[in-house]
Amino acid sequence: MNMLMFDFRESEKEYFNSHDLPDFNIEFIKEPLNEHSCLSAKQLSETDVISVFITSNLTEKVLSQFKNLRMVATRSTGYNHIDLKYCTQNHIAVFNVGTYGENSVAQYTFMLITALVRKFVPAFIDTQKKITEYESYEGHDLQNLSVGILGCGAIGSSVAKIANFFGMRVYVCSPEKNPQIAQFASYCSFEDLLKNSDILTLHLPYCSESYHIINDNAIDKMKNGSYIINTARGELIDIVALYNNLLSGKLAGAALDVLECEDLAVNRIPIAISENNSTCHTKAFAIQKLIGQKNVIITPHIAYNTKESVEILLNSTFNSIRDYAKGLHTNQIR
Repeated sequence: MNMLMFDFRESEKEYFNSHDLPDFNIEFIKEPLNEHSCLSAKQLSETDVISVFITSNLTEKVLSQFKNLRMVATRSTGYNHIDLKYCTQNHIAVFNVGTYGENSVAQYTFMLITALVRKFVPAFIDTQKKITEYESYEGHDLQNLSVGILGCGAIGSSVAKIANFFGMRVYVCSPEKNPQIAQFASYCSFEDLLKNSDILTLHLPYCSESYHIINDNAIDKMKNGSYIINTARGELIDIVALYNNLLSGKLAGAALDVLECEDLAVNRIPIAISENNSTCHTKAFAIQKLIGQKNVIITPHIAYNTKESVEILLNSTFNSIRDYAKGLHTNQIR
């Protein structure tokens, strides 16, 4: 089988080169796969398997160029960057990684919460500039705050456990109850979650129902001076609404490890604006305005990025590809 791996890290390349996939010829391509990718006629005609990250965009136009594609393996849990309808219609199997960030993402989420509430970033930056303004660094004790967790699967439940350890009031909005946190977490409606939370942290998957679930209307129901944390998917938040409510003072701060139009890497936004469709223009400009604000933390989708989580991710992807070649369907979503 011929396989193309896109948007890889050196550690991912080393992993696949050091683990034997019998009868596989793997070619590594540094860039993400999208409609601007330039592939040879041989690559398009002979590739059986492709592996991508969420920075790729596998539209029908992209997928239809591959003449013998049999499998897509995304090295992520989310898969909205893949046209599943086209894959189903054309008998292309799609595989993802079930879960790999239960601990790493939860710990990173709490790092962001603490950094935001304790004004760590402005204090750190000022110290580098040899400036000290003690009054502007005044924060809050976590045990006096409530945290609202929107979506409480493995990661959300881990966040709830950490919050409980800090003595915080924990509110959860989730379709299913986790008995491990039921003793200390209060399950409530989405509206009550918004009203009760000093800190709102998002742990939902992205789908049509969750798109811009945090918008002007939702933020209006939140407490004045509350915080928003997002380590899930950028599409959950209307970034323009977030920017306006931070500017007005309705929100005290936000920490975002994920962004809508995430293919517009933060350090390439000015270039990417001219290259992408107009739906991302306004969002990209809002992101630019948010960067550098003292009450905003933006990081480049690294909440999952620990040695342990990446190992799980690679093991899962490798096993899916290996098992598919044997006629098995480990972690298949379509």
